Amino acid sequence: MKDFIIAGLDIGSTDIRLVVGQKVTTDFGGQLQIIGAVSVPAQGISKGVVTSIEEATSAISACLEKAERLIGVQVGNVWVALNGASLKCERSKGVVAVSRSDSEINQEDVSRALEAAQALSVPPNFQILHVVPVKFTVDNQEEVKSPIGMTGIRLEVETLIIQHLSSQIKNLTKAIFNARLQIEDLVFSPLAAASLVLTPKQKELGTVLINIGASTISLAVFEEGELLHTAVIPVGSNHITADIAIGLRCSIDLAERIKLRYGSALPGQFNKKDEIDISDLLSEEEIGSEASVISSKYLSEIIEARVEEFFTKIDAELKKVNRSAMLPAGAVLIGGGAKLADLVEVAKEKLRLPVTLGSNKTIATAIDKVNDLEYLTALGLLTWAEQVSRHAEVDKKTSPLKMFGNLFGKAKGLLGSLKP
Repeated sequence: MKDFIIAGLDIGSTDIRLVVGQKVTTDFGGQLQIIGAVSVPAQGISKGVVTSIEEATSAISACLEKAERLIGVQVGNVWVALNGASLKCERSKGVVAVSRSDSEINQEDVSRALEAAQALSVPPNFQILHVVPVKFTVDNQEEVKSPIGMTGIRLEVETLIIQHLSSQIKNLTKAIFNARLQIEDLVFSPLAAASLVLTPKQKELGTVLINIGASTISLAVFEEGELLHTAVIPVGSNHITADIAIGLRCSIDLAERIKLRYGSALPGQFNKKDEIDISDLLSEEEIGSEASVISSKYLSEIIEARVEEFFTKIDAELKKVNRSAMLPAGAVLIGGGAKLADLVEVAKEKLRLPVTLGSNKTIATAIDKVNDLEYLTALGLLTWAEQVSRHAEVDKKTSPLKMFGNLFGKAKGLLGSLKP
């Protein structure tokens, strides 16, 4: 049964989530069923970066143990979502001559073009995580999706090179290996989530997936079915909590509970007389000296200021690729930070785009918890893994997704060298 288990591990700054699926053979072919989803508080992680290998290992082990008790099966291999503000995205081109005498382009030519695209100057402390083909050019024919089988003399590929600090990759993989887990691959978290949340039509029209986490906001822009841009912004929902704690002069824990229960990003819906009674929260936190009534409008103004900063920074990333207010399929929000009340309305105004909350569009499951915004990245890792394995079974045929699978081998080589 272990051979049919697929697990996705999403290591966040506040929580570590593990979703486990099982491949089941039916009359309609193979089907992925979710058999368990768990989360534990994160330790030794800050802004997607390991700050203590010992604490991170302990938290990952606790998450793994909790999952194995739930499903009754040992989990040995995981697909891991990778994030972090040090992640970089650069464009690069590779050009090769078609090798066959009849000028027909084959898989080897495509592979050589992708290898040539990786010849860009990568800083010595960075590691290439993904090489994503954006478009091909065969002789003078541009915008080619898949050149396999076409005839030409010159093959050019434009790629998106996603890089991450080598030291951070090594620290994360060491913590995971110490928790007796083997890594199938590392996947940039918005790419994993996009395979689950976004439809092919959305990717074709143009959309941005925005993952609002506790300490970082990561995004991926798609257009004409291809990845156009990625970025990680070093702010997140914890910054809202900190602002509330300062503004209300209360503890961080109380500020977090106030945000979750009463927070809103639209102060315009309140007047100065609207008040919130937080006496129940004060008693739960065993605090007696704090003011038990706060202004709804003041609380909302604190939240709005930080949320507007979020979407100003996101819009700045869209401007880098000339897509500010120019994505017909709009923006899709996921992550725990996207649960904030009225966040979608502020996003619509600041991004000047249609905005919706993300949802699971791919995997049918009886476990409602995995459809939560917080779990979509971990669940997306299972979709990503299934798609890569499915395309890998199709011999001699290449799609962008299969190219990802081929190129993941390079990252896997690095992971193998880190095994204790």
